Amino acid sequence: MSNGKSSKSAEIRARLGHPVIDADGHWVEYGPALNEYVAKELGKDGVKRFWGGFANPAANFEDPGSKAPSMVWWHLPTKSVEDRATAMLPKLMHKRLGEMGMDFSVLFPTIPGLLVNHALHDPELRHAGCRAYNKYTADMFSGYTDRLCPVASIPMHTPQEAVAELEHVKQLGFKVVALAGLFLRPHRAGGPAAGAPWHELIGLDTECDYDPVWAKLLELKLAPAFHSIGLGVGFRLSQNFVNNHIGHFASAGAALCKALFLGGITRRFPDLKFMFLEGGVTWGCSVYNDLVGHWKARNPRALERVNPANLNRAKLAELIQTHGHPLIREVTRGKELELNDVVPAPADLDDYRKCGIETVEEIRDLFVPHFYFGCEAEDPMIHTAFNTRANAFGARLNAVLGSDIGHWDVAEMAAILEESYELVEHGIITEENLRDFTFTNPVDFLAGMNPDFFKGTAVEKEVASLMAGN
Repeated sequence: MSNGKSSKSAEIRARLGHPVIDADGHWVEYGPALNEYVAKELGKDGVKRFWGGFANPAANFEDPGSKAPSMVWWHLPTKSVEDRATAMLPKLMHKRLGEMGMDFSVLFPTIPGLLVNHALHDPELRHAGCRAYNKYTADMFSGYTDRLCPVASIPMHTPQEAVAELEHVKQLGFKVVALAGLFLRPHRAGGPAAGAPWHELIGLDTECDYDPVWAKLLELKLAPAFHSIGLGVGFRLSQNFVNNHIGHFASAGAALCKALFLGGITRRFPDLKFMFLEGGVTWGCSVYNDLVGHWKARNPRALERVNPANLNRAKLAELIQTHGHPLIREVTRGKELELNDVVPAPADLDDYRKCGIETVEEIRDLFVPHFYFGCEAEDPMIHTAFNTRANAFGARLNAVLGSDIGHWDVAEMAAILEESYELVEHGIITEENLRDFTFTNPVDFLAGMNPDFFKGTAVEKEVASLMAGN
């Protein structure tokens, strides 16, 4: 492990027989330094345009009559200046990682617009902003990648821009990328909502064909992650931040996961894996089990139970006259039944058609190995991932440690592993579950996309032993 102060987390790590890999930490960018890179891409006058390009839906607390939703406020550590500096300075993060009980950490952006980059609607600002950010990040982490893995920001408004930036960040040495998974399109053609803005989910019913992006990820061996947000969407529009925040990562992750699965991505790209971050794993268990349950009830064969053509109307009319309320008998006597279940059906009745599902067990095979779920260290609901009695076909879902270091919900960086190990002490998860959560599952995702992912890192030897089956 890296050198650092002694802590209970460090003591726990010393007793474990495996490394601890953090799949979702955060570092805090320093704006003036980033601006130097933005200026190189957009010119000095472009810096102001770049920051002005982000939507600013934050509530106006000075105006009691404002109805703008409350977004993120007071979201960075201040009480501990050392933790704040650690989030900002890769050199210090590298030094203190062992104090947190961790050996390796994947670090995502903090600036929300660059984390999910859907806020930048202007193509020039989006392309230049992501490119500037990625160059800046690569430079800041140079010399520390044996333990710290920075994440690149990839725009996804078009497949072409995504592919171009994927090739660029590969040249910069990135191994993990954050993809924009859902964003507002300015309008949608056709239908009653034509011309209205709409949220597009990457994977299903998209305006563009994103298969070239999935193919490029595999070609370049880049691990894709979604850190999409649900703040400011749907019911998360109040002036109460806690109300808006609870569950918003989960709701965004669930929407994307369903879209990718039902869009047939895992069928067409059997070697592709995705990670969804900061929403926990309970929503993943729910989506997985619901996909199984819905297929049992909604596959084309099962739909014959509810096909209006199969209803014996004459027999129903007879039963109404025998058992119905006098009013219902009166309004139906001698008349054609007016039924409310005769709704026009789509030409193709199979909502799973892009997955090519023939047997229900295929849902397990197309879901479980492809999706990974970031959970914070102290999340007691991690156990749902390992509940083989509740998950269909005895599945274990891939929960991975996502510490969220650098943000407000980590009270003390040095307590990361300590908090996870308390779940073992309280009987919520087992030692084996903890190993999967902090080591096996993160390796499966990262090395599953790139077998050489951990070469040259501080955990290379242990990962090689794991992958060899030891």
